[in-house]
Amino acid sequence: MIARGLALLLAIGLLTVSAQAQQAPGGAGRGAGPAAPAAATPRWPDGKPILGSVPGQPVGGWGAGVTSLPRGKLKEIPFQPWARAVYDMRQIDQFEPHTRCKASGGSRQFSTPYGTEFVEVPELQRMYIMDNGGPNSYRIIYLDGRSFPENLMPTNYGYSIGRWEGDTLVVETRGLNEKFWMDRDGTPHTAQLKVIERLTRTDFNTLRYQATIDDPGAYTRPWTTNDFLLRWRPGDELFEYICQQFNQGPELMLGSQEDVDNTRFFVP
Repeated sequence: MIARGLALLLAIGLLTVSAQAQQAPGGAGRGAGPAAPAAATPRWPDGKPILGSVPGQPVGGWGAGVTSLPRGKLKEIPFQPWARAVYDMRQIDQFEPHTRCKASGGSRQFSTPYGTEFVEVPELQRMYIMDNGGPNSYRIIYLDGRSFPENLMPTNYGYSIGRWEGDTLVVETRGLNEKFWMDRDGTPHTAQLKVIERLTRTDFNTLRYQATIDDPGAYTRPWTTNDFLLRWRPGDELFEYICQQFNQGPELMLGSQEDVDNTRFFVP
């Protein structure tokens, strides 16, 4: 009888707590009100959107949001036959350079689970995109109206020039090499690649990303991705990260191989 009485009291208590949670403002129950709307897009004194942390406020960063450029439209991608074969192979054997601490250009920079930071320096007319994990590297976007240099030396990040179209930052990148994957699915590219990215902070918590891939070496025509949304993560900031330490994903570093000979030059 005592045990049955305790069980009844416990059940009543749980029902009471549940009812209170449903009635509480902002609670998770069915009676909860709608989530508070996000704050408006922050802006610099000249009216341009701030894509990173607001000066004088706690820092933050953007969570991963772009994992596969063809996502949602794979059948529409104008692959050349060899590029489609490479793409299909990489879905099986994900021997990705980024997981071996190599810097990765294109949208791959926005796929790290540790997030990315935008650091704009108005007096230099530059923006830095910081990769908070993996290779601990960064990309520079020049905002001073310059033109692309001739005879660019191909690199993992390439050479990025940005311009504002209303509230959207349009970034064109050239001079990319073939040593990286431009997304986590290994969507192929060649050294002819040009990437045009469009970044729009639609409100304080949301960054919309879209990319156009122009690579006549791998595709029969330029193509544009669907929109991707990155979410603001308050409190995120650069931290010490030792790439490969305590690695728990050896298949991402070795693929189907048992080991890697790092003494040989490797192009994925």
